[in-house]
Amino acid sequence: MYKCYSFEIQNFTLWNSTSLGMTLTKNQEFKKYVVEGICLLYTLLFVYAAVSKLLDFENFQVQLGQSPLLSPFAIWISWIVPIAELIIALALIIPKFRSIGLLAALSLMIMFTTYIFVILHFSSFVPCSCGGILEKMTWNIHLIFNVVFIVLAAMAIVMHFKNRQEGTSGNIRFFPVRIILIIVVFSTAAIVVLFLSSEEIMHHQNPFIRRYPQHPIALKTTIDLKFNSYYFAGHANQKIYLGNFTDPLHMLEIDPISNQRKRIKIIVHSKDKHYKMVKIVIKGSYFYLMDGNIPFILRGGTADWRITKEFKSCPYFSIAQPIDSSTIAFRSGRGKNAEHVLGVFNPDSIPNKNYNEKLLQKQLDGVFDTDGILMGSENQKGMVYLYYYRNEFIAADKKGNLLSRGHTIDTISKAQIKVAFLKDRGERKMAAPPLVVNESAVISQNLLFVQSRIPGRFEPEKLWKQAEIIDVYNLSNNTYLLSLAVYKSQNKKLQYFYVTSTHFYALVSNELIIYDLKKIIRKEMKDIGLRKIR
Repeated sequence: MYKCYSFEIQNFTLWNSTSLGMTLTKNQEFKKYVVEGICLLYTLLFVYAAVSKLLDFENFQVQLGQSPLLSPFAIWISWIVPIAELIIALALIIPKFRSIGLLAALSLMIMFTTYIFVILHFSSFVPCSCGGILEKMTWNIHLIFNVVFIVLAAMAIVMHFKNRQEGTSGNIRFFPVRIILIIVVFSTAAIVVLFLSSEEIMHHQNPFIRRYPQHPIALKTTIDLKFNSYYFAGHANQKIYLGNFTDPLHMLEIDPISNQRKRIKIIVHSKDKHYKMVKIVIKGSYFYLMDGNIPFILRGGTADWRITKEFKSCPYFSIAQPIDSSTIAFRSGRGKNAEHVLGVFNPDSIPNKNYNEKLLQKQLDGVFDTDGILMGSENQKGMVYLYYYRNEFIAADKKGNLLSRGHTIDTISKAQIKVAFLKDRGERKMAAPPLVVNESAVISQNLLFVQSRIPGRFEPEKLWKQAEIIDVYNLSNNTYLLSLAVYKSQNKKLQYFYVTSTHFYALVSNELIIYDLKKIIRKEMKDIGLRKIR
């Protein structure tokens, strides 16, 4: 009886062990199929993404170059990413390397996800897509897509390692969880470091890579002016004013909100003025009528458009800009060998003229090589001078003292011009067409808008044929912010542009094109003065 009972217990134990073994085998088989399915999904995803990038590699590299996070590293990242995707895909389909493949896939997907999260929440702008699957999705949808794949990768790692470690100690079983946490931390940290490094490089050590945010300006309206002889005189009371080269005492006032136009005649009582190169400039509640060839500077109020003051003892000048109601910044040719010199003129001060021969730095002849654009700061606390033929601008205070020297992001530090001296005529002329670096510029509050003529890295030739490129700088700390493309109207050249706190204006032939400034630019504008950069 005892032997029979013992035999039955042994049979039950054997049957129970066999049943448990079969259950474990089925569970392992299930996990194996799930892991293989996830590996297959990742393989398809990475192969598709890598091939898409490589087939359109130039476009992919250009888009990376315009990324607010990866632009300084675009060249090597554009190669590393598709190569890494193909290597990981290969590792996932080879059982021997599947463990490494899953860990690498999780790491890469976490980097992609962190990149998108940083772009959406911490970047100064959201760039265009970077090809592949991302091109077909919005950034938010792609973020969700990536999170789903991160969950799948984590699940596959846990199942894969547990299948290999069935029956091992509890500490070893926690290995996949610990390694997942380590991957999350290091992958996220890698992208954060790239982001911080990129911001520092782009703003202070720019390797000539432009940032093009999506739609920084939006077309509002186009106004037919009938004539192509207008230029921007300035703005006041939320209205823009256009001067006319062929009719110097008449202006056109335009309200950008209602698009209403009004002709204005400037009333001048002095009958003995002979105009050669007269120009009107509006600053605050005053307008200025100036001609440096006579020379004279007249001032009046925008309330009645009557000349009320003539600035006595005015110096000869080639260009001039008001800094405040009584101070004028100017450039003259009174230096050695008629070289350019910057100065300030105030008829109420003693002395009334102050020249600073150290502001402009001679490279070749001191005339052509120092030619440029003179601007008065909109907040009336200084002047800025931008060279035409080199990547430099100068900021000075209302007394003509140097505040700082800044650089545009191109690499042309020396004027590429050839100058011929005609001894018989006592003239100097350009011996060959010069390389123009900065064509025109405007200051709006603390921002400097520069129309560039030099293509940057990762910029397609098609863009430069279709648009004029405007680079934006922050004069408060001499940093590059972003660039915007002003697309040509019927392939006509941009003649002049002007920027206020709300609008971007472009004169193209006989048309005034008005754009609304978007938040990405408006939020950078601050009403503060120029200051010395230490």
